[in-house]
Amino acid sequence: MAISWNVVVVGGGHAGCEAAAASARLGMRTLLLTLDPNAVGRLSCNPAIGGIGKGQLAREVDALGGLMGRVTDVAGIQFRMLNTRKGKAVQSPRAQCDRPRYEKEMHACLTAQDHLEIKQCEAVQLRWKDGVLCGVVLASGETISTQSAILTTGTFTEGVLHLGMEQTQGGRRGEEGAAFLGEALRDLGLPTGRMKTGTPPRLLADSVDYSQLEEQPGDENPVPFSFLTDTLNQEQVVCWSSATTEETHRIVKENLSQAPMYAGRIEGKGPRYCPSLEDKVVRFADRDSHNIFLEPESVGGNLLYANGISTSLPADVQERFVKTCLGLKNAVIAQPGYAVEYTFVSPRVLLPTLEVKGFPGLYLAGQICGTSGYEEAAAQGIMAGYNAALKQLKKDDFVLGRHEGYIGVLIDDLIVSDPQEPYRMFTSRAEHRLLLRHDNADVRLTPRARALGGISEARWARFTAKKNRMAEATQILKQTLDSDSRQDEGKRRTWADRLRRPDGGGWKAAVEAISSLRACGLSLAEGASVEADFQYAGYARRQENWISRGAEREKSTLPDCFSFETVTGLRAEAVQVLSEVRPPTLGSASRLAGVTPADLALLEIALARRS
Repeated sequence: MAISWNVVVVGGGHAGCEAAAASARLGMRTLLLTLDPNAVGRLSCNPAIGGIGKGQLAREVDALGGLMGRVTDVAGIQFRMLNTRKGKAVQSPRAQCDRPRYEKEMHACLTAQDHLEIKQCEAVQLRWKDGVLCGVVLASGETISTQSAILTTGTFTEGVLHLGMEQTQGGRRGEEGAAFLGEALRDLGLPTGRMKTGTPPRLLADSVDYSQLEEQPGDENPVPFSFLTDTLNQEQVVCWSSATTEETHRIVKENLSQAPMYAGRIEGKGPRYCPSLEDKVVRFADRDSHNIFLEPESVGGNLLYANGISTSLPADVQERFVKTCLGLKNAVIAQPGYAVEYTFVSPRVLLPTLEVKGFPGLYLAGQICGTSGYEEAAAQGIMAGYNAALKQLKKDDFVLGRHEGYIGVLIDDLIVSDPQEPYRMFTSRAEHRLLLRHDNADVRLTPRARALGGISEARWARFTAKKNRMAEATQILKQTLDSDSRQDEGKRRTWADRLRRPDGGGWKAAVEAISSLRACGLSLAEGASVEADFQYAGYARRQENWISRGAEREKSTLPDCFSFETVTGLRAEAVQVLSEVRPPTLGSASRLAGVTPADLALLEIALARRS
């Protein structure tokens, strides 16, 4: 008798790993289908987690019970906090990882997860009965029985690798692609398109002249990604900074006809914020140099990731231009860079749960939704995994608002858009970013995950103890007078007042001055979070007031059958955009390009009359 699975996840990348683990944590019998079980969680491009905006996503995934943060803390070999010269709300953690160890640790986490199994195979088709998903068909002809499937196939969906004029089928160098799933999705009538991403050459570390390069060390006091990690004790490696030269650019320009993008061989558009070297040379023709960051791929290994010179030029051209870069005169390329073109589904067909509209039981997550990056994929994966499980359990959907997390911003941006290039998260995309710091992700989201059943008793006890410590410290700071403060209209200032000032000396000064604060036992990171709460308190109150006033708009649903053409005075552009995207709420409608505040006011009136 065939086994029936509650949830089947297709694809073992970052979205697939988080989706499968999330579903299993809620007790669902979950099957992860992957072409190579040893490649789950593979860091296909840069072996690094986090970055501007992305670090917030990774910490939110961890706060929801996900795997990415814990695996990063085990496999990380250099930790840095970015944007430290700016406010804490836009600071973001980043970690360089040991690529083989990350994969090994992710595989260990998945195999240790109850209710989860991994199967090596290729999914080629979906099976439906009376309009409801009932199975996933494998290349072998076997049908896996399930009522929920999450597709997380990334760049493997009809993937094509480009190296100069050479083209090969696959989702990653040396790995087969998912050639049939694209057609299966088009058979459902889903809107698909093509996107492109790329990777730089890998260099042999012992062939580089480090005397010409600038050292880039990690932080002296590194901050972990997971809220479950107390300290990071592993020795940190050094990264290096190099640069292209005018000669580099000359070689690239002379060979643009051999670049598949410029030769018309690639249909898809690449990420704007991570351009190839060819794009940099063409788009920024006035610049005679671009930065290159040489990042070790493992501890004790001999491979460097050449961050900044992503390319799909022929291998011999790459050999020539690499040798013209600073410190790379004798550099040896271990693996040339290449581009990957793949099929994605327009995310406007998705519900906020990441279920496909009109196809019950089918969920999408990751690059198949038009995004780029490990962190964006993991964020979608954990949400899709939870929602697929909750549907099986006949429980309410799990959706985060834009004011609740970067994950909420990411998904809301996707479902009301039709991206023409891979979507990447930035802090600037989050209008409520003053509330959404990376250090308070657990305070914001762990209780939400606990309510779902996605947080263990041990983790909840740890979180509760931390909250109690922080609450006690906060109270002490509010009650302890600052002996150094001046008399101000008869009122003595407290240490809470002092910490609000940028020149107040910070958490360390408070701990040195107040013995009862030391007794709370807060870590340096927890103390910094308390300090940030004081510094952002005024801004937070204003944003929370703004959010509460706009809450009604966010909740005002636009019925699927709503006819925008009938709204008197609505501009033609707004009618077209709204009819194509069909946003679920007035709040999401307000964020569509082409919809003005005046259009929104007319919609509100029309909805009020309709109700």
